[in-house]
Amino acid sequence: MIFNIEEVTVYFPYPYIYKEQRDYMVELKRSLDAKQHCMLEMPTGTGKTITLLSLITSYQLAHPEVPKLIYCTRTVPEMEKALEELRDLIKYRESVLGPAGGKVLALGLSSRRNMCIH
Repeated sequence: MIFNIEEVTVYFPYPYIYKEQRDYMVELKRSLDAKQHCMLEMPTGTGKTITLLSLITSYQLAHPEVPKLIYCTRTVPEMEKALEELRDLIKYRESVLGPAGGKVLALGLSSRRNMCIH
């Protein structure tokens, strides 16, 4: 699904967006425009991760001067879920924009305790 929030074209990889997700994006965009911090809350299971990733990466396309996004999670499964959502978003953007749409650098970091086989 492709739609606009003010002057930003948002690439959202699902065919439907909930009102709460769109409201979340609007508030997040206002915070980015103001170059301020933002704290938003949504209930469990409402698509916070894909909503945030869709808006931020779309905002970065529209504003290349915007620096990187650092996305932190509490657990490894949460990190894996966020990276999976990002993979799906990149695939969607590539299907719409071609190979240039998939240019996103992402890195998942965890502690050595979670990565080391010894």
